[in-house]
Amino acid sequence: MVAVVLFFVQRHYRLKLRSLKLATPSTTAELHHLGEQVAREIGSGNLREYVKITGQVTTESPLISELKQVPCVHYKMAVMREYEEQVRETDSDGRTRWRTERRSDTISSNSQSIPFRLRDRYGDIEVDPTGADIETVQVLNEFRPANNANRLSFGAFTLNIGTLSFGSGTTLGYRYQEWILPVDRSVLVVGTASDQTGTLRIERPTAKGQKFFISLKSEDSLTQDTSNTILYTGLGAVACGGIGVLLILLSLF
Repeated sequence: MVAVVLFFVQRHYRLKLRSLKLATPSTTAELHHLGEQVAREIGSGNLREYVKITGQVTTESPLISELKQVPCVHYKMAVMREYEEQVRETDSDGRTRWRTERRSDTISSNSQSIPFRLRDRYGDIEVDPTGADIETVQVLNEFRPANNANRLSFGAFTLNIGTLSFGSGTTLGYRYQEWILPVDRSVLVVGTASDQTGTLRIERPTAKGQKFFISLKSEDSLTQDTSNTILYTGLGAVACGGIGVLLILLSLF
């Protein structure tokens, strides 16, 4: 089972690396020039070019993250209940014992994105991040012990927990986590340059096999990291598959 999971993980990263190599290196000036050329030759709204471009995230009206309340263009957050639960175990001799295990459940999560401008030294272009695989930085990971209040509050987030049913376990507290794509951060965007909406922008590709992602890494760094992941997951899949076959054979004999 682990080998199968690793196989699909490797497949995902192979497609990502393929997309990174397939995309055409571009600048904002080149994309605007290409858009104008296509509009003159066959009409506006017909540009579809799979590209990769590096620039700085900019926006005049940034999104404010829900928990940490910091400016960004994308955030995702999660609030988890952490609790202790008594777990029953039976050993090989049939003896039963109880142990305390710390667990967590997500009780609330949310994510939000807004279009932004990607700026390089030649100009800027709009990016619609809808559907993108967005690399983020974690800005919050805070645990707050439980109290007698029936309402959780953190930044702009509030939740009435008095009406929630948590089941078994003793609540220890709540963990608040948040990740963002910050404003003014340099990113690599791989996606389709299109003027279908009347505005030139980079958006999710419609062609099969073309990934849409926004990375905080440089192209060289991302290529190296992705290649390493492909190598290690491949080795792991082979090793786990071999162990699985060996265990099956041993069980038969």
